[in-house]
Amino acid sequence: MVKKMKTALTIAGSDSSGGAGIQADIKTMTANGVYAMSAITALTAQNTTGVTGIMEVTPEFLGKQLDSVFTDIYPDAVKIGMVSSARLIETISEKLKLYKAKNIVVDPVMISASGSKLLQDDAVETLKKCLFRQAVLLTPNIPEASVLLGIAIANEADMIKAAEIISSQYGCAVLLKGGHSINDANDLLYQDHKYRWFIGERINNKNTHGTGCTLSSAIASNLAKGMDPETSIQLAKEYISGALKAMLDLGQGAGPLNHLWNICQEGK
Repeated sequence: MVKKMKTALTIAGSDSSGGAGIQADIKTMTANGVYAMSAITALTAQNTTGVTGIMEVTPEFLGKQLDSVFTDIYPDAVKIGMVSSARLIETISEKLKLYKAKNIVVDPVMISASGSKLLQDDAVETLKKCLFRQAVLLTPNIPEASVLLGIAIANEADMIKAAEIISSQYGCAVLLKGGHSINDANDLLYQDHKYRWFIGERINNKNTHGTGCTLSSAIASNLAKGMDPETSIQLAKEYISGALKAMLDLGQGAGPLNHLWNICQEGK
């Protein structure tokens, strides 16, 4: 019997330690029941303690990867993560327009959890000018939103203000991710001039490498399956909670999540 499956494409950098980037995205999409595809923007040398090197692909090669995906297995959703230069951002934007991509989730990855800069200065404006306006959802964290707006975000009222400004500027929904000493893990969705808080469960686990990549990929997976944004976010947060509760402990720094907690059991 022929079986169809919903599909999702991740456009992001590779993480050699497997906890973030393309590797985290593919595992997350698989665990959330969609067929995962990828277009790699850069190779990184990184592990749980930090990033030691980044090697970009050329815009031409990135374009070929995107052509290969869209002309054969058309994605039902697209997640965009680390894209470190303006030329690569422009290439992605052009290809998404050409193929009329849908359900685009942009996670504006600018700084790694270990503090390494992942986005060149000239790329920030290109990211805002191009990809933000093509997205259905942006998923910045508080430091990223602060960089985008040039304002401090110190409390939940600031989060509401920042999300409203970003949403109005780029005409898309915004999920502003909490934490960062403001709240436990409560995220704010601003959409259609309304906001909703998604209350996060406090989980005492230091191993959080790749949580941003994982959340945006889970949301994209749910959008690919036809869910509305609010349902997609709620289920994605539940998935993240499960991956943290699994208490995987690998590496010498902030370790990765257990992305496959919901489909496999230890020892099997």
